[in-house]
Amino acid sequence: MNIKKIAKIFFIFLILTIMCFFVYNKFFKITKVVEAPKKVEDIIYHSNIMENVNYASKDSDGNEYIISASLGEIDYSNPEVIYLTDVKALIKLKNSEKISIKSKYGKYNSENYDTIFSKNVIITYLDNEILGDYLDFSLDKNLMVISKNVIYSNLENILKADVIEINIKTKDTKIFMYENEKKVNIKNK
Repeated sequence: MNIKKIAKIFFIFLILTIMCFFVYNKFFKITKVVEAPKKVEDIIYHSNIMENVNYASKDSDGNEYIISASLGEIDYSNPEVIYLTDVKALIKLKNSEKISIKSKYGKYNSENYDTIFSKNVIITYLDNEILGDYLDFSLDKNLMVISKNVIYSNLENILKADVIEINIKTKDTKIFMYENEKKVNIKNK
């Protein structure tokens, strides 16, 4: 055989071997990936959950405010705020009847006693009932602002509005819609 022929065969064989090696490593070789063990991190809690929460306060006029909930969650970053679930509140006014409030959720400020009630808010006072999605109650301002899908009913009437503002001290009430073109809807029973 000719040396040139043997050299050509050798180089072709060498090139095929190198190509097979690269193709095998690229497509067929299974590489094991060893994962570093996961670092166990300390769990940091940002809240404190309590069951059967009750708070009571009185203002300088002798009016009493009692609030209770099935669950309360204190946020560590803002400890005076407590998020409540299944909320019930009772307002005992010195020279008036009691006002009862229920809602699915609430946000209570233990420093100033302001409370925001939300989702399925029901307010009862004597023969009056107010339903709404949101209630902002301030004991300092003597103000209740009920908004979003507000329905007021008593023995004679049913009223639908966007907002009802009630001064709990003077009993002054404002009933209005957000848009001037819309009117408050009142029906007799």
